Amino acid sequence: MRIISGTYKGKRLTAPKNLPVRPTTDFAKEALFNILNNQLYFPEVRFLDLFAGTGNISFEFASRGCEDITSVDAHYGCVKYIQQIAEELTFPITGIKSDVFKYIQLSHPAFDVIFADPPYNFELQTLADLAGNIFQNNLLKPDGILIIEHTKHLDLSEVAHFQEARKYGGSVFSFFA
Repeated sequence: MRIISGTYKGKRLTAPKNLPVRPTTDFAKEALFNILNNQLYFPEVRFLDLFAGTGNISFEFASRGCEDITSVDAHYGCVKYIQQIAEELTFPITGIKSDVFKYIQLSHPAFDVIFADPPYNFELQTLADLAGNIFQNNLLKPDGILIIEHTKHLDLSEVAHFQEARKYGGSVFSFFA
């Protein structure tokens, strides 16, 4: 994986092979950030990365100047890798080992952007519950954005707060506000 833009533009990162991850492709990530660049001023964004995996999206936010990043994953190796890279590159990322569904039930300050990249084998109802819990627990600021990456075989357009979906290869980004 590589960082597309910002301070570390072009930097390649190699995650350990034993992590149970499916990183967002560079093609899809570039498309996502082309959308976000027109909506966000990254240094003022409070960002939450759920099912963070390798930290791919967190690293991109950090490289673009985001100064408040929380990355949550249930796998110890993923969180350890994220913290290692964050330390090496002096990124302001807090890695948290936790089940995402338990994490969002706890009281937290609200975020400007929440990105969730759950396993592609999650069913529609599980993703709907994820979005619903985020809104129910007020994890988004009033003008915040929730982005859920999922397989092209699911349609989240009937889920509450849905705004739009963008398809890139086998991946879809569904936006909620």
